Amino acid sequence: MEYKDYYKILGVSRNATEKEIKKAYRKLARQYHPDANPNDPTAEEKFKEINEAYEVLSDPEKRKKYDQFGAQWKHFTGAGGRPEDFWQQWQPGAAGAPGGTGYRTVSPEELEEMFGGAGGFSDFFEALFGMGGRHTGPRTGGFEDIFGGAYAGRTAARGRPMRGRDIEHPVDITLEEAYRGATRVLQMDGERIEVTIPRGVKTGSRVRVAGKGEPGRNGGKPGDLYLKINVLPHPQFKREGDNLRLKLPVDLYTLILGGEVQVPTLDRPVILNIPPETNNGKTFRLRGKGMPNLKRPDQKGDLYVEVTAKLPKNLSEKEKELFRQLRALRPRI
Repeated sequence: MEYKDYYKILGVSRNATEKEIKKAYRKLARQYHPDANPNDPTAEEKFKEINEAYEVLSDPEKRKKYDQFGAQWKHFTGAGGRPEDFWQQWQPGAAGAPGGTGYRTVSPEELEEMFGGAGGFSDFFEALFGMGGRHTGPRTGGFEDIFGGAYAGRTAARGRPMRGRDIEHPVDITLEEAYRGATRVLQMDGERIEVTIPRGVKTGSRVRVAGKGEPGRNGGKPGDLYLKINVLPHPQFKREGDNLRLKLPVDLYTLILGGEVQVPTLDRPVILNIPPETNNGKTFRLRGKGMPNLKRPDQKGDLYVEVTAKLPKNLSEKEKELFRQLRALRPRI
């Protein structure tokens, strides 16, 4: 099995944190995305390598097995427990080993459970001892010949259909895209997949694409592809569920005397009437101007607008004098 240094592929150290791995992945994914390199056939292969490396290193369990076993890590994915516990039972003097204090026969069912289901241990054993092509002596019947009839009755199960694994792919979108909906085009194993992202998605939402995960085995159904959504921060709006918050600077004269101000929204600007003598920091609620609800996109949250006083600057001498007169007309508190 070819060994791939996933840390080298992402350009991070072996003790990199999850945050560092995610940051490196996003940078490389943008750089080598096939849509950004339409005339570079090597970019697609590089993009696949980057996704493969991220899928393993972003998963704590997969990363642990990869760090321990390198190219053979997948043989231990479904093992359960510590792989070293399996080998220790065959060491001289170990409990449960030949010559130890309590020999115990491991059943075929236990072997299958430890090595990831039917055929898992057979695949590992053949890779380890060369039965898959590097066997140099006279070839026997393989795994069944070594372990005898105890396993023979289980060989038929190796051909049963097995569903492919699901794949998760991180996707960044803007708040505007979450408001209106968006599409993303992905290249998965040479196939171009266009995915529709519905209105109202949040950070952590998952968009399912049926049948676009890993292929099944022995005629089993393929897994699904899930886009894991990350909504990027917005310079103006702060999201709270389906509601939005906005701080809106308003000039001092409008707050004192009242008037109309224009309020931006994710759809189109609206007019807000400011009553006379409005306090700095007062919040106005604009119904239905927030985010669409993911399950009911025709229903929207609200937009909360907090007005903040915008004080005049670079006053002329005449303006300063008028403010002094105004101050003289009102008693000091």
